[in-house]
Amino acid sequence: MAQQKRGLGKGLAALIPTAPDSVERAGAADGGTSTGTSARPPAGNGEMQGAEGTYLEEVAIGAITPNPRQPRESFDEDALEELALSIQEVGLLQPVVVRRVMPGRYELIMGERRWRACQRAGLEHIPAIVRGTTDDDLLREALMENLHREQLNPLEEAAAYQQLLDDFGATHDELAHKVGRSRPHISNTIRLLHLPPAVQRRVAAGVLSAGHARALLALDDPDAQDRLAHRIVAEGLSVRAVEEIVAMGGDQPPKSRRAAAKKPTAPGLTALANQLSDVFDTKVKVELGRHKGKIVVEFATLDDLKRIVTTMSPEWAQSLSA
Repeated sequence: MAQQKRGLGKGLAALIPTAPDSVERAGAADGGTSTGTSARPPAGNGEMQGAEGTYLEEVAIGAITPNPRQPRESFDEDALEELALSIQEVGLLQPVVVRRVMPGRYELIMGERRWRACQRAGLEHIPAIVRGTTDDDLLREALMENLHREQLNPLEEAAAYQQLLDDFGATHDELAHKVGRSRPHISNTIRLLHLPPAVQRRVAAGVLSAGHARALLALDDPDAQDRLAHRIVAEGLSVRAVEEIVAMGGDQPPKSRRAAAKKPTAPGLTALANQLSDVFDTKVKVELGRHKGKIVVEFATLDDLKRIVTTMSPEWAQSLSA
């Protein structure tokens, strides 16, 4: 089967080294062996390092077994289905955390809900942080320290914040202190994950700014958010303009105008209008009000008007020509 998409962004994947495949292949070519810890990229030259022996790898979903010590025994089916649909739309933004129990086999440490949703979404592989340390605090601290050093788009940043909150028990205050951001910034960025998938894709692609996205969150209706996001891109609306639109009630679809009540038509007027339309070869309306009436004759061009006038009164039209 074709390789499933990993997702839109880097999230925590940007904050740790990738799997040491290239180094292992190099060691095998030299007739040597290599382990996950020894094959980590060397420190220095400004490169970020993960916690001891920790790296990111694409892992086959079938190679992962759930954690038998997982205290959570039941998962909301509707929430799982919603997450699976989101993963199909925009991919998995937050990798799971696993530990290697033997070659090719892993045990899930954090992210069982995401793992189950990826199974429902039909993914064959899932991005996973393969943890080489038993110290949760060490990995959490390493990720928090590196978060502010990497250029992430707003959606990737939001996913990284949310994972640190969910998987590592970090608080908004801890995040704000570690990455040098304000607590409102952390909270507002995380809220971007509540946008509909179509809007999230625009944010991840850089078409919508974080300011635009935060303004859209003031709308409760996902369809209204999507419509206004489309207008932002099509019309180049500023963040201020979007805030004003939202303050005025949002980007509601135009309501169909109620058909104007038709005035009662006197007997014979419709037939007369049809006869005049046939005579003048154009649309003619005959309207009768309470005190007076009128005849409206439509024409397309000046030549068309001259033709109609000639039909009405050939003598008058001849005198005008003279």
